[in-house]
Amino acid sequence: MAQIVSLAATPRQATGKGGARQARFHGKVPAVIYGHGRETQPLEVEAKALEKALVGVEPESTIIELAVDGKKVKTLIREIQRHPLRPDIIHVDFYEIHAAEKVKLKIPVHLAGNPDGVRNAGGVLDQVTREVEIEVLPENIPDRVELDVTALKIGDSLHVRDLNIPHATILTLAELTIATVVPPRAEEVAAPAPEAATEVAEPELIRKVREGEEEEGEAAEGGAPAKPEAKGGGSGGGGGGAAAPAKAEKPDKTEKPKGGKES
Repeated sequence: MAQIVSLAATPRQATGKGGARQARFHGKVPAVIYGHGRETQPLEVEAKALEKALVGVEPESTIIELAVDGKKVKTLIREIQRHPLRPDIIHVDFYEIHAAEKVKLKIPVHLAGNPDGVRNAGGVLDQVTREVEIEVLPENIPDRVELDVTALKIGDSLHVRDLNIPHATILTLAELTIATVVPPRAEEVAAPAPEAATEVAEPELIRKVREGEEEEGEAAEGGAPAKPEAKGGGSGGGGGGAAAPAKAEKPDKTEKPKGGKES
């Protein structure tokens, strides 16, 4: 059953932004009440009394018994506006309800229990839908609906059709998922692996460069003896080191004629 909270309100004479600022300046919250064909009436309520009345309750599913001009009317809060930077309430919309007339409202869905997939497989419980809309008589308004998730394994889900709300018609789509158990997010742990691989790859890249440099040095050293070998084959090298061996071949040619004269 919905909780009932009593609150006093007074008619607000000054309307518009100026009137709202004036009400807040005096420690009050500007409000309006409407519903059942009545004209929208500007009100104001004590800010401290309103905050106290909403402590520990679900505002959207709590019946507010509002006293206005000595007359009590049952209402639901349709909207609460808060300051963008502070938790202060800056405006409230009250909707008058009648005992014999059904109302449409949203109630919160609370999950009960610890799923099997979380306990035994390290899964994660994910609540997808946090409230559902129902149609119900004021006397049967629940403050919330609970859904047992204890039996859920990894991959299992519960939907709106699994809810049981006595004396109420559920208006939210039956196939809508409320809660599911998903596998552990292992990929988040494995994410640093590429960074580690990059750190290892850097010294390997440096070693490859050094080996290449050493190979080039060895090839340069091996090229020096290759040019003298070309002398014996009679081929002249284009390098600067081949000039000295070419001069050494000339004495060999002159020795042959000398040897012929002596014989």
